[in-house]
Amino acid sequence: MVSMISQSSFPNGRQSLFQRLVQGILKPLQHWIDRVDVRQPSRAHRLCRLIPAQCPFERDIQVGSWQFHIPALCQLNPVYEQLVFLRFRALCYLADECGEDISQYC
Repeated sequence: MVSMISQSSFPNGRQSLFQRLVQGILKPLQHWIDRVDVRQPSRAHRLCRLIPAQCPFERDIQVGSWQFHIPALCQLNPVYEQLVFLRFRALCYLADECGEDISQYC
């Protein structure tokens, strides 16, 4: 999500050039993820296992008396929304069309 970068970090309009460059590279990947067909139970199960239900990167680290918190950085991933929606489509397919219990993935 390039829009999270502040205007002041790119002087003289270079932010728009940076945004266009990143979007030009990532748009095809985002569209490909959006077009993944979830019409096979084996593929839906595989997607639900591979894509985590919550961001796996948030951590609390304690070194001696110091404690550090690493926040979830998934929202900065430019394809995060597409991956989460793909997992949701796989879960809906398994529950609605296959009639399977999806509680193991929640």
